[in-house]
Amino acid sequence: MPSSAHKDHAPNLLLAGFMGTGKSALGRQLAKRWRRPFLDTDELVEQLAGTTIADIFAEHGEEHFRALERKVVESMLPEQGAVIACGGGLVVPSGMGKLVRSKGVVVTLFASVDTILRRTSGNSRRPLLKSDDPEARIRELMKKREQAYLQAGIAVYTDGRSLQQLCVIVERVYEREVRTALKPPKPPRR
Repeated sequence: MPSSAHKDHAPNLLLAGFMGTGKSALGRQLAKRWRRPFLDTDELVEQLAGTTIADIFAEHGEEHFRALERKVVESMLPEQGAVIACGGGLVVPSGMGKLVRSKGVVVTLFASVDTILRRTSGNSRRPLLKSDDPEARIRELMKKREQAYLQAGIAVYTDGRSLQQLCVIVERVYEREVRTALKPPKPPRR
């Protein structure tokens, strides 16, 4: 468990990145290790809407889904002490990266197209990948989102790394970011 602060008063850890990069699996594992609550913004959106993400997209479209995501981040996330997996496109709309960063330490997970394709194939809960060519769709979305992901938080690549290895890497990143945030500012030179 991170040693920087008592778990209830420690900053949230938010995991951002494209679908299939491992946010939920890693988030659940870290929450268990740190004895913190785990939240998934996609699950919170479904709770808020009272329906599935696939149905939200089908009935109301992506814009409505993104509005629900914003509402979840603004009003349903705890101020501290949790591990949170963010939906794949959550940090992409204008202002969302900044809003997510205001909720804690953000780590953005990356994986290769092949890894993402393997992890997401056959998953009907991913409406943005319903396409005749899911690989092309992944490449297109990743290209559009790359800058938002890079600006959202510290990048960690998940390819070829076990869940255990990723836990250690993300714990180090989190500790460093918390220590940096807690350092008092240097006094101005005179």
